[in-house]
Amino acid sequence: MPILTVKFADEDRRITFAPGRSARELLDETDIRVRAGCNGSGACGLCRIRIAGGNAGEPSANERATLGAGLLSQGVRLACQVKPEHDLDVEILNPAPPSAWRSLDTGSGTSSLPGPSPMPDPKGEHPLGVSVDLGTTHLSITLLDLASGRRLAGRRGLNPQETAGADVMTRLMAAQSAREAERLSLQVIGAIGDGLRDIAVREGIDLHRVGRVVLVGNTAMLAILSGRNHLLLLQPRYWTETIDCLPMETASWSATWGIGPAAAIKVIPPLAGFVGSDLLAGVIATRLTEQCPGALLIDFGTNSEMALWDGDHLWVTSAAGGPAFEGCGISCGMPAEPGAITRVAVAPVTGELAFDVIAGAEPRGLCGTGLVDLLARLVGNGTLNVKGQFAPSVPDDGFPLTPGKGELVLTKRDIDIFQRAKAAIGVGIEVLLAKAGMGHNDLRRVCIGGVFGQSLDIASATEIGLLPAIPGRSVETAGNTALSGCEALLYTAGVDERLRDARSRARIVNLSDCPDFDTLFLEHLYLQPIAPV
Repeated sequence: MPILTVKFADEDRRITFAPGRSARELLDETDIRVRAGCNGSGACGLCRIRIAGGNAGEPSANERATLGAGLLSQGVRLACQVKPEHDLDVEILNPAPPSAWRSLDTGSGTSSLPGPSPMPDPKGEHPLGVSVDLGTTHLSITLLDLASGRRLAGRRGLNPQETAGADVMTRLMAAQSAREAERLSLQVIGAIGDGLRDIAVREGIDLHRVGRVVLVGNTAMLAILSGRNHLLLLQPRYWTETIDCLPMETASWSATWGIGPAAAIKVIPPLAGFVGSDLLAGVIATRLTEQCPGALLIDFGTNSEMALWDGDHLWVTSAAGGPAFEGCGISCGMPAEPGAITRVAVAPVTGELAFDVIAGAEPRGLCGTGLVDLLARLVGNGTLNVKGQFAPSVPDDGFPLTPGKGELVLTKRDIDIFQRAKAAIGVGIEVLLAKAGMGHNDLRRVCIGGVFGQSLDIASATEIGLLPAIPGRSVETAGNTALSGCEALLYTAGVDERLRDARSRARIVNLSDCPDFDTLFLEHLYLQPIAPV
């Protein structure tokens, strides 16, 4: 793949990319951002870069008008107008201040779903819409043009509530205090506002044009957000019951977010217990119930949720996998941000490990997909056995990922945490199949959702038993299905009916009620392919 090299006084940063996107879009997905204010049209003239090597193509009409012949002759270009096809070296002339938010690809969105059609706008003003996926670890926000359904901008950032606990149950325990519960609610409301302001400033968009907001999330996050009934989730008898966690009012949210005061804010209620509206949105996005039986959706996250379609019923459950799939909770882990290792390969001649790192930065940690790859490689070369135990040659403190270059070490505790998360997913799959009267051979389609699923290597995942092997059948890495489904609920006519149908067909399964849970859990701890049932 071609490389965009960003040259600084003290270092160069190398970003691999697929042609077709602008230099600004490539930079926005890293921690290297250039100033901007016109949503990529080239009108503001802020995103100035200098071409230091390679071919950037001919200047656009907007570049000629904004920069003039003098600056163009000096190699100055607009990052939003340059779409590199081959290796390109650039210097950033107008850097943006650091931001906690990462940009999402504007090329995807509800327009990619089959058969979208815009909801009617009674005022004829073509307002904007906002979709929010509220996860335990991350917040994802997109802004759409409701006239066309086109995604104008998107942001992804950490849920600030993580300081109160990395997993759902810890955060719910913290929210037992009324004061802490209110603080956690205000934290996430404020974070959504920060993400929207980042969009407004960098894209030059007036948030008062926002006329509709749709928000999905897991049950615990929605309940803490609204401040209603979150403590019920600490009581097992409510784990398969409907939890009323819709907000009593949202006018204060509109003011905090800086959107139109008359904007309609809709929180999609969860299904029950720990099965949230994020899973329902994923069912909508993947059209899980509209195709043949044997379709399985796994939405990986801190609170992983699963749905299995048998042609009549939608069997759903959740598994408390913890934050390992998000790259959190392990000593060498980190979220999927610049510096995170996303892929691990073995050099064919030397046998040494080779890493793919987000934004071409120095490796700072493993995100979830990098951890899956690493474990598969270590089991494959005998450094790790299927029980998760290191070979005698590995130092007592763990396996060094970057020998001589820092303290990035995979420990036995890290492996244990991942094994428990993997086992929880495995139990969920087995129990849903049993409830539906199916076996692995009946699976015809597996959809992998969540940020974790965007760059997951399916072969690595099946080698260590994270996913069932279904040769000759469809395994899809569908990305953030919760966000895509939320966009559909925001924009596409007729989706509410599909949502009601999914609710009516859903059957909630509480894994803790499974009599064989302990046996199945122990079986799925092993780092080996899942035995078919």
